[in-house]
Amino acid sequence: MKNTALIIIDIQNDYFPEGALTLDGADISAQKARKLLDIFRDKKLPIVHIQQENTRPEMGFMLPGSFGQKINDSVKPVNSEICFTKHYPNSFWQTELETYLKGLNIQHLVIVGMMTHMCVSATARAAMERGFLTTVVKDACATRAIEFEGAVISGETVHNTALAELTLISTITSLNDFVNEQFGVEV
Repeated sequence: MKNTALIIIDIQNDYFPEGALTLDGADISAQKARKLLDIFRDKKLPIVHIQQENTRPEMGFMLPGSFGQKINDSVKPVNSEICFTKHYPNSFWQTELETYLKGLNIQHLVIVGMMTHMCVSATARAAMERGFLTTVVKDACATRAIEFEGAVISGETVHNTALAELTLISTITSLNDFVNEQFGVEV
């Protein structure tokens, strides 16, 4: 796990039940992300939190200073854990994420978060373009159903399709398989 950092993307209140843009399985994926976060904390491995902030009020979610924009308590940063605020799906775009990671000599990113088909996917792709190896922990990510040309595509299909597309550039694994392979434990 040397040169590896955990990237937690947009696990924010607006994505949970009663939020402005509820995702399928947000609670379950956040619990899995928390288990991985606890392991990284215990092992004293680098952790980076990413927080979306929409600067366009018409978006209706992740609005600056709102409760919905706050990182959910399940994965809230503590102590010296760094948090970058972003305004676009790609966590690298117009942030100091790349500079920070390269300063730590990070080569491998373990990515969890929300939404699988937007910010997780955009960040994994941008990471590859910047020379990082990536692992996406599929059950610690969540998304939602979307509509296209009058048809509703289920959240499960959107999630699985986004992950399938990433298989060419990332390792896709479950929380249990990742933790078992890397740390020799079950979760």
